[in-house]
Amino acid sequence: MTKQKNLILIGMPGSGKSTVGVILAKALTMPYIDSDILIQLRENRSLQDIVDTDGYMVLRDIEEDVLLNIRCENHVIATGGSAAYSDKAMKHLKRNGIIIFLDASLETLNDRIHNYETRGLAKRPEQSFTDLFQERFELYTRYADISVDSNSRTQDQVCDDIYGQLQLVMARLNTNA
Repeated sequence: MTKQKNLILIGMPGSGKSTVGVILAKALTMPYIDSDILIQLRENRSLQDIVDTDGYMVLRDIEEDVLLNIRCENHVIATGGSAAYSDKAMKHLKRNGIIIFLDASLETLNDRIHNYETRGLAKRPEQSFTDLFQERFELYTRYADISVDSNSRTQDQVCDDIYGQLQLVMARLNTNA
């Protein structure tokens, strides 16, 4: 269906990237990659430990390097919430992929996630979650080929929406080919 293109999920923590990524990969019979897990495996420690020990900018640098080293086709890739800070990494992923923004409102995110202080967020120490949300929303919408509402919906409904939008994107790509 995706002509060997990767499907890259971006969005805030709590938007459903990891869960939707696994379900989408199973439904489309595609391998699945979670860049947060790749970071933790490479560094042999948690995201929160990286932030606590080395700072949020080091986590962003590690994330950029991990993303730049992803070289595959026909995979579902769930990125960390701060992936969109790296223009270089996003352009790399976009070369062979379709960027899918899982759009969840601030209210939904606050309802879903209660451990933001220990979740390993790459944010300035004084930055509120609301400020982080506003800052990242602009980046997500800039890079997204597809935006999918992930508020008040099951993961299966979100996957169905992604699938429907992918068919439209692929039809456009086939028309332009």
